[in-house]
Amino acid sequence: MLGAVAPLALAATQPTALVVDLDPGGPHYRSARSLRELVEEGPRAADLSPTRAGVAVLGNGGIGAEDSRELVDLLLRGWPAVVLRLAPQAPDDVPAPVVPVHLLVPGRLFPPPGRGVYQPLAGGFRQQRRLEAGGSLVLPAAPRRVILALLRGSRPVAGRWTAAWRRVWAASW
Repeated sequence: MLGAVAPLALAATQPTALVVDLDPGGPHYRSARSLRELVEEGPRAADLSPTRAGVAVLGNGGIGAEDSRELVDLLLRGWPAVVLRLAPQAPDDVPAPVVPVHLLVPGRLFPPPGRGVYQPLAGGFRQQRRLEAGGSLVLPAAPRRVILALLRGSRPVAGRWTAAWRRVWAASW
């Protein structure tokens, strides 16, 4: 679920943003046209830049990142903020910074894999301090109402959790 909500949360921190799902096996984000349709039919001018403020989402529709590269490049040039949701095995040549997002599990069974954004399950305070010292971002607890708003496709009410996501835009990844 974190992999589906994180891109929406990151985009929601910007006045105008586009989330593009590059994972053909990812969540079924609702959108008027899918990434696959835009690649196969060609984009309209209205697809290449925002027509109003807010977060727009472009569901995948069953196309790989490699096959949508040209269109993604156009979207990156036309939108003020773009979040690319990648498959777990992301391609090496992503045309934007990659921000790994992980669950932070207390204990030693699942050690943190490296720099990124971490959502703690519970506890793990020693891990949290060490990760933040290494340039990672550790999010506060995610309020249920915020997660539900994102899953329903609406902009969540601002709070500590959504504000923490703003720091991702300022970091160098």
